[in-house]
Parts: sequence; structure tokens; C-alpha cells
Amino acid sequence: MIVLLVVLCITDGVLAQIRYSVPEEADHGILVGNIAEDLGLDLTKLASRRFQVVPSSRTPYLEVNLENGVLFVNEKIDREQICKQSASCQLNMEVFLENPLELFRVEIEVVDINDNPPSFPETDITVEISESAVPGTRFPLESAFDPDVGSNALRTYDITTNNYFYLDVQTQTDGNKFAELVLEKPLDREQQAAHRYVLTAVDGGQPPRTGTALLVVKVLDSNDNVPVFDQPVYTVSLSENAPVGMLVIQLNATDMDEGLNGDIVYSFSNHISNRVKDLFSIDPRTGRIEVRGEVDFEESSLYQIFVQAKDLGPNAVAAHCKVLVKVTDLNDNAPEITFSTVTESVSEKAAPGTVIALLSVTDLDAEENGQIHVEIIGDVPFKLKTSFRNYFTIVTDGPLNREQADSYSITVVARDKGTPSLATSKSIRVQVSDENDNLPTFTQPIYDVYVTENNVPGAYIHAVTALDPDIGLNALISYSILECDIQGMSVKTYVSINEETGYLYALRSFDYEQLKDFTFMVQAKDAGTPELSTNSTVKVIIVDQNDNAPLVLAPLGKNGTAKEPLPRTAEPGYLVTRIVAMDADDGENARLSYSIQRGNENGMFRMDWRTGELRTARRVSAKRDPHQLYDLLIEVRDHGQPPLSSSASVLVMLVDSVAEGRGVGNRGGTAKAKEGTLDLTLILIIALGSVSFIFLLVMIVLAVRCQKDKKLNIYSCLTSECCLGCSSCCSRQARARKKKLTKSDIMLVQSAGNVSGAGTAQVPVEESGSFGSHHQNQNYCYQTKHQRAELSYLVDRPRRVNSSAFQEADLVSSKDSGHGDSEQGDSDHDATNRGHSSGKKRSAAGADLFSNCTEECKALGHSDRCWMPSFGPSDGRQGPDYRSNLHVPGMDSVPDTEVFESPELTADQSFSTFGKETPLSHQHLHHHLLKNHHHQQGSLERKEFVPYNPAYLTRKRVC
Repeated sequence: MIVLLVVLCITDGVLAQIRYSVPEEADHGILVGNIAEDLGLDLTKLASRRFQVVPSSRTPYLEVNLENGVLFVNEKIDREQICKQSASCQLNMEVFLENPLELFRVEIEVVDINDNPPSFPETDITVEISESAVPGTRFPLESAFDPDVGSNALRTYDITTNNYFYLDVQTQTDGNKFAELVLEKPLDREQQAAHRYVLTAVDGGQPPRTGTALLVVKVLDSNDNVPVFDQPVYTVSLSENAPVGMLVIQLNATDMDEGLNGDIVYSFSNHISNRVKDLFSIDPRTGRIEVRGEVDFEESSLYQIFVQAKDLGPNAVAAHCKVLVKVTDLNDNAPEITFSTVTESVSEKAAPGTVIALLSVTDLDAEENGQIHVEIIGDVPFKLKTSFRNYFTIVTDGPLNREQADSYSITVVARDKGTPSLATSKSIRVQVSDENDNLPTFTQPIYDVYVTENNVPGAYIHAVTALDPDIGLNALISYSILECDIQGMSVKTYVSINEETGYLYALRSFDYEQLKDFTFMVQAKDAGTPELSTNSTVKVIIVDQNDNAPLVLAPLGKNGTAKEPLPRTAEPGYLVTRIVAMDADDGENARLSYSIQRGNENGMFRMDWRTGELRTARRVSAKRDPHQLYDLLIEVRDHGQPPLSSSASVLVMLVDSVAEGRGVGNRGGTAKAKEGTLDLTLILIIALGSVSFIFLLVMIVLAVRCQKDKKLNIYSCLTSECCLGCSSCCSRQARARKKKLTKSDIMLVQSAGNVSGAGTAQVPVEESGSFGSHHQNQNYCYQTKHQRAELSYLVDRPRRVNSSAFQEADLVSSKDSGHGDSEQGDSDHDATNRGHSSGKKRSAAGADLFSNCTEECKALGHSDRCWMPSFGPSDGRQGPDYRSNLHVPGMDSVPDTEVFESPELTADQSFSTFGKETPLSHQHLHHHLLKNHHHQQGSLERKEFVPYNPAYLTRKRVC
């Protein structure tokens, strides 16, 4: 056995051809070869790579063991039965492996053995020859048939040795051999009427095999003339598929005799094949050869027809000729497409050049009719590649995307070049297998989920959706929430998600006032390999519900009732109070409106429904308003659905003055108001305290610097004969030399009224923020003559304060001399010394007012005791508040200050103007108060009464 291996490499696979030979008549189980070993394949991987035979190439004569690749004979092979007289006999088989695709073509040549002897159609062959035949005359003999081919076929003929005849063996165009009997010596019928010889056919096998027949030669009486053909060999062309009855050739033979001796009969010779007799017929009388059967070029392209002509006379001798019929090919066979293997599916990740299918194309026609052009039609990502001979492979021609096309129909068209051209097409469908090459994609990058507060825990709130264009497990999406913290707690305590559907559920009841919104990430992950995932943001927005009623913050009073004073002299529009309320809700649910529900039957008040300001709608009338109290019920209502409301009770009291009403109202409500608002202002107090502490540190640093500069200034002032230790004094030395102040330039002004023996007066003072500040004040004011023109404003703020508080406040306010840090002996340094000195001065009522400003003034220049009076009023009575008669220099107006008439002020009190007493009538003061009151009508809030400290005015120094 011969093994021939031919390997051709193709893209993403190997196409190899291996050839074996096996003798015919081999018994079952005879080993032909081992395909796997001969191709160098790994025997251990044959099963995993699904080594198998292409079904269309299977043959019953051979079998392959798929486990080890052994090729063996399955049935006895008879070459003559399979291949007839073909010169070569070959069986084809195709095997392939998967992962990757490797295709192998196996050709098995069936080798002929000399198992058939030559044989003649008949055992007795009779030849009639006229005695008048001349030597050299040829007589064709019937041929023997040997089904073997090649060297085992018929090689020659032999005849028994004799003196009259010999054999001339000739070879036909198809390789077949035939014998002609040649007359070597004239015959004489009278001597011998018949001759008998053994005709032997010998093949070329080893050993040779023979076949014999008895050749009988009859010698006939003389017939002067024999028929003669126009030519011994005729050549004609016949188109294949010629219709039955079509003329092939018209033969013509002539005989010089007359009568029956001249009548000719045509017939086929005895040694022509039966197939020729099936395809052609001859008219015995005319010699017309016609088509009898279906002539096929693919079966045979040449036919030899032996014809003999013989007259009807006695002892007729036949004449012979040969007709060569050449069959011309017609394009009557369309190409045939055979798919050897087809991959049912290809991965969308397959690289370009991946083998999808292997096919072969054949055309039985010849020349141009058998030349084939193969192509793939349609716009598909595949192409054809020529392998060898008539084999083609279909490979990928670009990237595949299952999401765009999950399958392709590949149509292969084979077209020959004949006229007319014939074509054949075959289609295969290839599925594109999915790969996990697509991320899940959410329908939205950000989901805004609105959830109304006070929801039921476990309620469905939204659904997130992700899409994956893949299929199967690659598109099976699971949802999860990525871990994060919300207000210090895991997001999974707030919401949950159904991992299959993406439904979101609230795990708790949300409160808008505690949490307005929160954000978390949702992940969608497929089940492919490898797993692919993507994230999306979910923002949960809590929608406010009107679940909080308004809360009244101010005014606050005892037992829920706030007391507010209303002066009887209040003008229309006077701000009584302002209702301050808040709502923990948002939007319309927190927009508040205010209204008076009860107690305003006589229309005394009006309420601003937006700001909550309660103002007077008219003047207080004694007739219409005989009662002293107004019990008002104020309703605060939000604009939610449904609206919620709260109420506040305000008790408005008619008072003769603001001070009286403040004293009544603040005693009961101050402490409670502070207690109620402490928590709201705690942060503000801490912030202000921090700022104050920083400011105090800065002031301490500046004070240390000023102390150093002050010592230098004192020395400079003393050398310049200045009695006041201020830096401005030194800077104005030139003017001081031109004009010096004398005691006549300084006047002591005493307010009208009596002064107590202690030299103090109870001055009611109100401080903002409900904290009282008490000041001990002197009843004297010192001014220079040049400052008289600056008096322009009157401040009056009556309030009752106990005298002990005044003494404490005076001790604080009188310490500062207005010139920085105090020196030894200054009033800022020792308040006790000042008190002791003042006592001494009161005892000496008739002493000089400036007797103390002698040596000390020269030494220090700025002691308060230089300017403090040494005595009180001579009558010892307590005078009225000196602030009623104090004109503040340089002050034309005091913003945000309401001035009311003190009940202690009388018409005979005067305005102190340093030596000039100007009467201040009650009518003038009332007019001034009304003017200032009208100036305050447009204010949204009632201004606080700011206390005025006269110490800063009375302690002004001049040198």
C-alpha cells in the first residue's frame, strides 16, 4: 500500500489531502492506513475534537475508527463493479476535526488485480472467405473482453500455427485491442472447404491469463466481385444529446455484380460492443446509421462502429469499414455544489478568516462548459477562498455582531462559462452565537424618585430597568444596591430592591422635616462570563406633606397668653406686636397667613395677613373703648391641603404711657420668653461670644501699646503746661498759647428741681433685650462756652429702677475717664476715693468749685475729681431725672428711638443751657413727641428704647 500526504494550510484551519491504495478483493478488516498518525494528529484529542467522517463522503467499502483514526476495509471491493473500465478507480472520503476546524481529504485508490481472464463473446467464431480471395485480404475478428485494466487488461491474440492465415493485432483509440485475420496463401475450396484454428486472447497479468475460442474458416465458392466501401475509415461528429433517429452517417458500398450478387446488405460487425449497438442502429438496405439511444459526452467522447457490407449472391464475401463517431460536448450539465462540512454556529467574537464551511464544485462538461466561477451573493460578512482543485472554503470577512444579525443565509452560486451559461446555487444558514460583549444599560442615567413623606414601610416606590442586547445568561440581569451611608446608616436600611425585577421598596417611613432627599447607586449585572455590570444613580426626593401645624414663637406669655401694652395716645397704624410663627413643612405647606379670629369686634386692630403685624386701625376712644383690655385670638394658618392652623392669645392693655405698659408686660413674660427662645439662639450666642473674645484679646493688645504711648504723652503735656493728658492737647500747643481757658469759661449747670442729699436721682432706664442697666448719675453738666451751640436734642426715657442697681452701674461707668488707662489717683483707678472726696465736697457747699483742680490737675491733667461737684443741691431734695434737661451736643436726632413724655415732667421745668434757663413748656415737649412718633409709623417692628448714658457727655475734658 502506498501512502501519499499532501497538506495545504488555510486560514483558521488546515485542509490536508492524504492518499492510500488498497487492492481490490481485500477481505473485511484489512488495514488501509492510520489517518490520525499519518497526519500527525494527537490521538488523545480525537474524541474531544469530535473526529468524524463527512456524511456525504461515506462509502460502504471503507470505515474509519473514530477513536484511533484507523482506516480499514469494511466490504470486499470489486474494482470492475465500481469503476467499470475506467483507467483509475478511486474512492474519496473526507474527515474533519473541530475546535479548530481541520478538514482532511482521504483518497483511496483501488488497485486492480488480475482476477479476470479475457473472454470472447462466443466460443465459436465463424468466418466465411471466398476461394477467390487474394492474399493480404483482412478479415476482422470478434474481440475478446477483459474487465481488468492496465497491465492486467487484454494484451494480445494468438492463433494456431497454419500455412494460410496470421493475426494482425491492432490497438483502438480507447486502448482496446482487436485482431484481424490476414490471408497469407490462396485458398482452394476443392482441396479444403473448412479450416479450424484456436483463437487465444492473452492479458498482461502476472501470471497471464488467457481466453480461447474456436475459429472456423469456411471457404466459399467463387463470387467474382465483393462490395467495396468508399473509404475504410469514416470520421463523423455527433452532438451529445442528439435526438433519436438523427442521422449519424450514410455509408455507401458498391458491388460490380448484377442482380442478387450486386445487392448489398449492411450490418454491424460481430466484435462491436453492446453499448454501441444500444446507441446506434444501421439500415441494412441503405447503410444509414442513426442515433438509437441517448448519447452522452460525459459517458464517452468517442465511439467506434465496425460495419460490414455483403452482397446477396452465393458465397458472398463481406467488406468491412470503421466509423469513428466523435461526440461533441454541449453545456448540458450545470455545476454541482457539495458542502462537505458546515459549521452550524460561529461566535460573534470569531476573528476574520474563521472557516465556516468547506464545499466542492464539479461540472461534468468539458473545456469552457466545465470551467466554473463560484461566488457568494448578498451583503454578508463572508467570503470564498480557493483551497485546491475544485474545493472552496467559506470564511468570515469581518467582525460579527449578533445583536445586529443573529444569523446569516449564505448563498453560493456556481456558474460555468458555457453558452448558454448554466448556474447552480445552494444556501446554508449559519447562526451567530452570543458572547457577553454588551454591558447592561439602564434606561436612565439618573432616576428621580418622588416619595411622599409618611409613606407605608415596604411600599413600592419605583422600578429601575436595565437592558442587555445579549441573550441567555449573558442577558440575565440581577439588580443590587451599592453600599453607602445616609445620615450615618446603611442605605439598605432605607430602601431595598428586587434583584430580578428592579423594583425599589421603601423600608421605612420618611419624614421630610428630617430628610429631604438622598442618593444611592443601583448596579445591574448580567450572568455572563465574564460578568459585566453598570451603575445608575437613584435620587429619592421626599415630597412634603402638610403634617405640621404652624408653631407660634412670639409673643410668648404666661399660660399661653401674651400681654402687650397699647398707649391711649397711639396713632392709627401703631405697631402693637408682631406674631412670629414657623412651620416645619415646606412650600405652600409652610406659607402662613395671620388673622384675628376673636376680640376685634369694634375694629380697633388690623392684622397684616402676610407679616403677622398687629397694628391699630384707629385712635383709642374713651367712648368706644371704655374697657382696659382686649383679648385677641390670633389664628395662624398654612396653605397646605388640608390646611393646618394654630392660635395665639394676645391680651392688649390700654396704658397711659409706654413705660407703664412695659413694666406690666415684661415682669411676667421676660423670663419665659428667654427660656422659650434659648434653644433657638444658642448657636448665635456662641458665635457672638467667640467674636467678643477675639475682640477682647485685640483690645488688650492695643491697651498695652497705648499704655506705653500714654506715658510719653503725659510727659510731653506736662512740659507744655497742659493739664489734660490727651494726645490732641499736645498737637494743639500753638492754639493753646494763643488762647487759654480760664475758670470763667467753665459753667456748672444744675437741673431744676430738688436733689437728694446723697446727690443721686433714680432714673428709669430701659435696655434692649430685657436686661436692665442702672446708672448713678450726677445732677450737674459741665460744658465749655464754645460748645453751647451744639445743644440740639432732648432724650427722655423714664423707667423705674432700684437705687442699688444705679450705684453698681455708676461705679462701672464712672471708671473710664475717656483717656485710656487710669493712673494713680484717677477716678478710673479708685472709685472709693472718689466717693470719699465727694463726701468732703458736699460738706463744703460754699467752697470753690475748682479748688480740687490745682496740684493734681497739673500732675495728672485728666482726673475726674477735677470736674466732679463737691456738693449736692442745698435743699437736699431729690430732683427729677437730669436727662429731661440734658441737651446732647452734636446730636440732631437719635435713630430708631421713640420718645415719650415722662409722667414726672412738669411745665415749670426748664432746659439747662449753661447759665441761661429756657422754659420748656409741656405743649412744646408734647409736640416734639408726636413728631417723633409719626416718624416711626412706617416701621415694621416696634423700636426698642435705647438707654442713654450721660456719663460720656458730662465727663468731657478740656485743657
